[in-house]
Amino acid sequence: MLMTFAGRELDMARSHVMGIVNVTPDSFSDGGRYNTVDMAVQRARQMVADGAAFVDVGGESTRPGAEPVAEQEELDRVCPVIEAIARSVDTVISVDTSTPSVMREAANLGAGLINDVRALERPGAVEAAMETGLPVCLMHMKGAPGTMQADPEYRHVVRDVATYLMDRVRHCEAAGVSADKVLLDPGFGFGKALEHNLQLLAALEQLQVLGYPLLVGMSRKTMLGHITGRDVGERLPASLAAATIAALKGVSVIRVHDVRETVDAVKVVEAMRAQG
Repeated sequence: MLMTFAGRELDMARSHVMGIVNVTPDSFSDGGRYNTVDMAVQRARQMVADGAAFVDVGGESTRPGAEPVAEQEELDRVCPVIEAIARSVDTVISVDTSTPSVMREAANLGAGLINDVRALERPGAVEAAMETGLPVCLMHMKGAPGTMQADPEYRHVVRDVATYLMDRVRHCEAAGVSADKVLLDPGFGFGKALEHNLQLLAALEQLQVLGYPLLVGMSRKTMLGHITGRDVGERLPASLAAATIAALKGVSVIRVHDVRETVDAVKVVEAMRAQG
C-alpha cells in the first residue's frame, strides 16, 4: 500500500522508522537538547543518514503532567525548524501537533504528515488537516497529558481503543479527509497503565484489521521502565525489543529516539519477511 507525503511515496506494507526531534524544553527524554534550529537540523540530518524515513518535529511536550503551550510559542518553536529541515534534509517531515494554525503553517513550509496525539479533536483541527491535503495520524489518548496517567481504566482496552479510533476516522472522513490518507496510533503510554500497554502490544494484529497503517511509539517510555527497572537513558535494549515486536506485527511507522539501532532491528525483520 503506497502513501504519498508531500511528494514522497512510501510503501506502508513495510516498516519505516520515524526519528523524534523535540524542539521543547521539557520533553521526557530529550527536552532542551534540540531546541535551536541548528541543533534540530543537525539531529534530523543524522537521523536520515542513519536510515529514518520520517523526522517528527514537535513543539509541545505531551509527557504525563505536561502543561499546554501557547499557540504562538508552538509556532515559534516548530516553524523555523520545519522550514530549515525542508531546505536541507531529504526526508518526510512529520509535524507533531494538535494546533490548527501549526498544521497549516507546517504544511506550507514542507511538512508531509500531521501527527496528532489528540486525533484532530481540537476545534478547527479537522478542517485544517483537510485543507492541507496531507496524511494524518490519529492517536488514542485517554484524558489529557496533565492527568492522563491518573489511574486510567478500560472495559477492554483493545476494543475501546479500536472503537475510539474508528469513531475519529469516520468523523474525519465525513469532514473530507480521504481514507487513503489516514494512519492510526494506539497511543502507548497515553492514559494507559502497564497492563493496558502490554495488551495493546500483544493485540496489534487486531488493530491492523481496521484497515489503516499503524504508527506506534514506545521508545524509552515509562512502560519499559516499569518492565526493566531502568532509567530513561538506559532503555535502549527494551526500546529495540518493543520496536522489533511492532515490526513483526506489521506496524508501518515506528517512532523512536534511537534511529540507527532501530533501523538495524527493522532490517532483520524485513530480511526474514523477504524469505517468506
